Amino acid sequence: MNSSTFQAILIAANGLASLTSAGFCIAGMIRPDLALPNGMAVNGGTHLYANAYGARAIPLAAVTLALFAVGDASTAAPVLAVAGLAQIGDSAIGVQQRNKGMAICAGLLGVLHLASAWWFHMH
Repeated sequence: MNSSTFQAILIAANGLASLTSAGFCIAGMIRPDLALPNGMAVNGGTHLYANAYGARAIPLAAVTLALFAVGDASTAAPVLAVAGLAQIGDSAIGVQQRNKGMAICAGLLGVLHLASAWWFHMH
């Protein structure tokens, strides 16, 4: 596989990851109970967290998607590094909240973004 083909695969995978993240974010803003462990009640703090998460996740996903839409691979590494660190943070929150889906999904997306950032930096 040549470098340009691999780059196209990384762009597609990271674009899909950004859409997935934004989708989970919007779902959580609509139904904040999705991020809670079973049996935990939604309260004002839950709504605050969901909206604060949206204030970060939606613009970050938009920037990542716009970067790929424009096709500027030269700025991909720092944007993906920030996106990856944000996902690792989300994964840590998922672990803390005992939300396996959030912990695993955000962790995998974080690894994808960080590995891709490394690849774009090196190429």
